[in-house]
Amino acid sequence: MHVSEGGVEIEVPDARDGASAGTGDDVFYNPTQELNRDITAAVLRAFREREPRAESYLDAMAASGIRGVRAAAEGYDVTCADLDTDAVELAQSNLDRAGNGGEAVHRNANALMYDSVFDVVDLDPFGTPMPFADPAFANTRDLVCVTATDTAPLCGAHQKSGIRKYGCLPQNTDYHPEMGLRTLLGAMVRTAARYDKAAVPILSHATRHYARAYLELDERATKADELLESTGFVYHCEDCLHREAEHSLIAHPPEACANCDSTRILEAGPIWLGPVSEPAFAEAVRDEVTEDFGTAKRARKLLDTLAVELDTPTHFDQHRLCKLWGRSASKMETFLETLRDAGYDATPAHYHGTAFKTDATVAEIREATAALDPES
Repeated sequence: MHVSEGGVEIEVPDARDGASAGTGDDVFYNPTQELNRDITAAVLRAFREREPRAESYLDAMAASGIRGVRAAAEGYDVTCADLDTDAVELAQSNLDRAGNGGEAVHRNANALMYDSVFDVVDLDPFGTPMPFADPAFANTRDLVCVTATDTAPLCGAHQKSGIRKYGCLPQNTDYHPEMGLRTLLGAMVRTAARYDKAAVPILSHATRHYARAYLELDERATKADELLESTGFVYHCEDCLHREAEHSLIAHPPEACANCDSTRILEAGPIWLGPVSEPAFAEAVRDEVTEDFGTAKRARKLLDTLAVELDTPTHFDQHRLCKLWGRSASKMETFLETLRDAGYDATPAHYHGTAFKTDATVAEIREATAALDPES
């Protein structure tokens, strides 16, 4: 069958949803990742303006070759790699059909990345990207793009797996999508630092069943040291939902919650505590989204949110808080305006419709929004 995406047409096997089917061992095209690929195309456009020297692009897990075909359409010198001979044949056929150049090779992705140097490397594996992170950061010049679909280990639902894969202790909290994203970013930053490189998150998001990150590389060891200072721990009270962040490589968890004195404190880390996106770059990417993108409306909405989202380490769920306090939830816009009127910063968060970020504590949020409760 043929599909059209982002102004290009490719041949694919039967499409199926990789979030709910498949083992990742055969060639397949995942239509639910179109938003991921649309944003990637917009990132490649915006990054070319940011770093004009960036020319070569590696799609390290090619499958149908759709990512490579779309990168070639943006003017990049594309290499698609896969261990499956059928995937290599299909990817090359799609590259040739599109007519923008590009080569598909039958290579182990890690061996290829150790042997070659690329300006941009895109890791989009089935599951965790960690087996491919070292060579990606060792030899890439400018930008590493990473997808992780193993959300249960990332967010702490499968905690032991998360510990093994990501070298940290994730916790399954009510902000679990952000926990997963920050677990991934922390692992990427630490991996790059082993090569005296800083992997700076310039755009990241957690959407549906995956986390996606774009990390700009800086080869100054001092910058890598600086980024490591933005990793640390989150301490989360299971009773009142108060949380605190500590920028440190060594955890110093509180014995009791500063808000309610509960001793039921979850400790998570080390995870990334810094900004997950650069607002100016998010705006630049948003401006590169065009109408031939099938998810243009969703992509713009997501990027608009990322451009204004506060960079506090965790978000709150308005409905979760209101349920805890025995309240009815007001409109989100009214809720956030009330917080801002009380002198706090407050923005929507991209993780879901009732997620928000603020510099207020749980106690301050409760007090500032008490008047919104019709029974107060």
